[in-house]
Amino acid sequence: MIFKFNLFSYFAASYGPNPICKGCLSCSKDNGCIRCQHKLFFFLRREGMRQYGECLHSCPSGYYGLRTPDMNRCSRCRIENCDSCFSRDFCTKCKTGFYSHRGRCFRGCPPGFAALEELMECVEGCEVGQWSEWGTCSRNNKTCGFKWGLETRTRQIVKKPAKDTIPCPTIAESRRCKMAVRHCPGGRRATKTKEKKKKKKNLMERAQKQHSIFLATDKTSQ
Repeated sequence: MIFKFNLFSYFAASYGPNPICKGCLSCSKDNGCIRCQHKLFFFLRREGMRQYGECLHSCPSGYYGLRTPDMNRCSRCRIENCDSCFSRDFCTKCKTGFYSHRGRCFRGCPPGFAALEELMECVEGCEVGQWSEWGTCSRNNKTCGFKWGLETRTRQIVKKPAKDTIPCPTIAESRRCKMAVRHCPGGRRATKTKEKKKKKKNLMERAQKQHSIFLATDKTSQ
């Protein structure tokens, strides 16, 4: 009679009761699982100076499942600050304090994107156009009559945010400006100037009249 010796079966049978051999096709007492059952992922766990293999249904945090014809393995995520990933270069969940954006992890969202705090994701933000030119300097709807006024410029929202809770940047701003025309034509100052000239003219006329009377009186007395 010929006996066939299967080394993998031997190891599995010898160390099967060992917890680290759960799901193994072959197992070593010192190194744990060497080969896993179909559909399970091989994971090499490190504890200090020791390392041993495990067979898992899903890979732990920081790893993703890589299926190959030879054996399914847990491969480490190569994305910085990633907690779990879909593949080597695509993160599905970032570590605490980081926002997920297109498979990467960021401390803050890139320009044009806004942070969605409840999901810790970056979504399309509110997009605004270019600023307009500064408007006419005015005050109280007037462009004259004051030394200082305000000028305003605006910009339009060209793309609304993905969520209504995401605020848009300011679309209008004002700044202090100096009036181009200090005094309004026909305004209060012009009226005062006109009245002042008229009063001066009346005074001169009165003075001339009094002078004429004085001359006439002086001739009579002579």
